[in-house]
Order: sequence, then structure tokens, then C-alpha cells
Amino acid sequence: MIRKFLISLLLMILFLVAIVIYIVGLNNDNSKNSYIKIDNKNYNSYEISVYFTNTKEIKKIDLEQYVIGVVSAEMPAQYEIEALKAQAVAARTFAVAHMEQYGGEKYNKAKGADVTDSEDCQVYMDKQTRMEKWDKKYANDYYNKICKAVEVTKGQILTYNNKLVMEPYYFAISSGRTENGEDIFGNIEPYLKSVLSDGEMKAHKYKSKISMSYSEFIKALKSKYKNCDLSLSNMKTGININKRFIGGTVKEIKLSNITISGIEFRKLFNLNSADFSFIYKNNDICIQCLGYGHDVGMSQWGANIMAKKGADYKEILTHYYYGVKIM
Repeated sequence: MIRKFLISLLLMILFLVAIVIYIVGLNNDNSKNSYIKIDNKNYNSYEISVYFTNTKEIKKIDLEQYVIGVVSAEMPAQYEIEALKAQAVAARTFAVAHMEQYGGEKYNKAKGADVTDSEDCQVYMDKQTRMEKWDKKYANDYYNKICKAVEVTKGQILTYNNKLVMEPYYFAISSGRTENGEDIFGNIEPYLKSVLSDGEMKAHKYKSKISMSYSEFIKALKSKYKNCDLSLSNMKTGININKRFIGGTVKEIKLSNITISGIEFRKLFNLNSADFSFIYKNNDICIQCLGYGHDVGMSQWGANIMAKKGADYKEILTHYYYGVKIM
């Protein structure tokens, strides 16, 4: 009888010890800032490798410092703090999505690093470079504001169905509605859905245009598409926009005997967006654009407008990325 009692007591003590160890472990985990937890795995490495395109070297940077450098380069510091927080989470998610240890894929142009410092991935600037480009009068305030936005969101990333969001796209200005990701990039990501984006018309780069002579326009086309038979005689009748996507981006444009995508046309003429239209003058053609960027994911201007109206960064992110959770 005594023996059974002692065994039962011993088992109870072991059980209590196990619970204490578990609780202490949780507390220790929560007190650490040196790992991100994805799919129930802890990773101690907290550095991202960046390929610097100008110096052609690879450097390892603390992940949160990298996010500071991206936010400072990618979004105006004058924007509302909640918009900057949203940008920090999107930038961090993009970074993690290109780090193999977190289940991501290294960017293929990064020469073996995780990402580049250029717009191929997301632009990164170190503190000194960024400070030199700001007005000295406001530089310290701007940098501190961005650091605060990153610190408040430290370690937070976007997930969809408990999996890391691999394509947290963002861009400068929409034409009033974002595009479905599959329409622009071809890959079907359920969180990249077209949504309304209010207040875009107030952006100073909402509208842009370029003008050139008819001859220059035809020459530019034929330098890329040699079999295009657009000419001065059929200029006004030969150019037709066949289809647009839901957000206004041109899907197809017919140029006399050839048809190309709006995205190809945008690249050829280095336009601010692929939401364009034409104005014909006596000897010149004017290409007018609405918005700035690829129009998929989070509009940075729209995020700022939402923040001005009282939305916090979580509301901003869940508006522009359908069905995501911040973890």
C-alpha cells in the first residue's frame, strides 16, 4: 500500500515538474526577440543576406535593421505612422519569403544572397545614405518615426491559412481600385484580390503623361516589334485598347497588325502604370496614365489615406491583402 502511494506521489511530482518546465519555456520564448516562429518551428538566425548591386557584394544584416532600411526607402517618412507600420509588416514578410530557413526562396538575381538592395526586390538604404537624402532639418525625426513603426511591429508577418504570405506586393498609387494578382502576374494568390482604394486622386503622381511625335512613337514600336506595320496614315485608327482588367490596367492593346499586353506597352515607353489612354494632337501623341506602379497588393498612398481616416496598420493590411492574418 505504501509502495503504491509513493509511486503515485512520485508520478504526481514528475507531472508538476513537467508543467513548470513547459511554462518557463513559454515565458522564455515570449521574452526572446531573436527568432521568428513559422509553422511551429523556431529559428535563431535573425539575419538576411543582401546583394548590393552597386558594389556587387553580399552583406548580412539584422532583419529588423533591414526592415528599417526598406521602409525608409520605400515609403515617404511623412506618411502616417500606421501606414508606416503596415509597410514594415509587408516589407518584413517579403524579406522572410526570400529566406530559405523560413521556407522562402532566394531571389534569383541576388547572386546567392536572399535579396538585392534594388527595386528588383525592395529598395534598401542604410541609415547614412537615407539621412543624406532627407532634409537635414527633419532627418532625425523621420528616422526615429520609422524606427518606431518597425519596433512596434517587430517580428510580425502576414500569413494566409497559417502559411507565410509569399507575395506581399505593394506599390505607390492606384487608379482607385487595385488589380487581381493573377491578372497582372499570372500566379494565383488568394490574398491578392482587387479592392477599392479611396483617395488616390489626391496624389500628386495620380496622373502623368508623356508626349512624342507620331514618328518617334512608330520608331519606338518598330525597334521592339519589327513586324508592326503602324504608320502615319493609320495612326489614329490603328491603335485600339481591346480589354482592361477590373482596376483599369490595359490587358491588351492592338497596334495595327500586332496585339501586345498593356504591361509590355508600359515597359516599352517606361510609363508610370499600365492604366493608360491616348490623346491625339496634330503631330504628337500623348499617353496619359493613372496611378503609379503595378497596382497589385497594398497601395501605399491608399494606406496613408486609410491611416488619416483612423485605420490602424492591421486594418490597412487586412483591407489590401484579402483573408490574411498578422502573426
